[in-house]
Amino acid sequence: MDDLLRIDDGLSEEQRLIRDTVKTFVADRILPHVGDWFEEAVFPARELGPVLGSLGVLGMHLEGYGCAGLDAVSYGVACRELEAGDSGLRSFVSVQGSLAMFPIWKYGSAEQKEAWLPRMAAGEAIGCFGLTEPDHGSDPANMRTHAKQDASGDWILNGSKMWITNGSIADVAVVWAQTEDGIRGFVVPTDTPGFSAPEIHKKMSLRASVTSSLYFDDIRLPASAVLPGVRGLKGPLSCLSEARFGILWGVVGAARACLEAAVDYATTRVQFGKPIGGFQLTQEKLAWMYVGLGQSQLTALHLGRLKDAGALTPQQVSFGKLANVHAALDIARRSRSILGGNGITLEYPVIRHMTNLESVLTYEGTEEIHLLTLGRALTGLDAFH
Repeated sequence: MDDLLRIDDGLSEEQRLIRDTVKTFVADRILPHVGDWFEEAVFPARELGPVLGSLGVLGMHLEGYGCAGLDAVSYGVACRELEAGDSGLRSFVSVQGSLAMFPIWKYGSAEQKEAWLPRMAAGEAIGCFGLTEPDHGSDPANMRTHAKQDASGDWILNGSKMWITNGSIADVAVVWAQTEDGIRGFVVPTDTPGFSAPEIHKKMSLRASVTSSLYFDDIRLPASAVLPGVRGLKGPLSCLSEARFGILWGVVGAARACLEAAVDYATTRVQFGKPIGGFQLTQEKLAWMYVGLGQSQLTALHLGRLKDAGALTPQQVSFGKLANVHAALDIARRSRSILGGNGITLEYPVIRHMTNLESVLTYEGTEEIHLLTLGRALTGLDAFH
């Protein structure tokens, strides 16, 4: 499908190389199998982790410790091409780099960084991020998970988390908990006694992704387990901004994949004596879908350049996540209608992307949260409570 707006012409030579490298990986290693993974509700993380590590996409926007240290636009382009394969694949990379590696890299001790980041960058160790709870998703300030220091100086961690990507396959969890000094982050090896992570089954979305609950039953952690560089909600919220940046780029890939499938189908599916792409109503759908895709690409590129300039704000990230996910869902749904009955089969990528995007709509901040974030930025008035 032609890039009518020639948006990728604005990428540097290195960024285009990253695009092509990840796109080739997805075409060779993901697309031939992802429909089966989705149907069987499996994701071969242990097999793909080292491959993604050698590709350089795990923590690729971080510096040192085996990370590639690339710019934000490069990271965004990689997320776009990964999610053109599947949202579960991009989620694995986002959680590893932006939610598990980033807080250790940004707020961790030298010992924590040395212990985990090189192995995570190589895909040899898998991480997860524990913030959302069964009763507290959009309101993390009232989380119930808590940690207390005993007389020995050790931390005793109790509580639970829910909807945790990579949870049951992770080697390390970055867990946020209430303490007497406010919310703190903890680096928790998953083989610690008292830690359990049962997988969540019967999902109809993100099936090619591991989703789990986390339970902490009197987990004893040394004083060195706490992230020393941050306290309060600033810690987890800064991680979410990193992850949302990857999402606002990633969904462009899912939307593009759906539009490409719709264009291909419309130009080959014959009804009433001609391809359905020759009918005005079909062309109207395709045109609006491309408008949404182009606007999303421009938004992602603009926000990527702001991030590289050190000028990106959480409100801008909310704009991008809200607008681009909404556009991607609209494109997926219109694509589904063009494919007709074939739109619901995994022989085509559309229904898989469409159901995945229903999860992307609500994770890393629901649509409502981002609407209220923008509303507060516009009016100066807080409508969250």
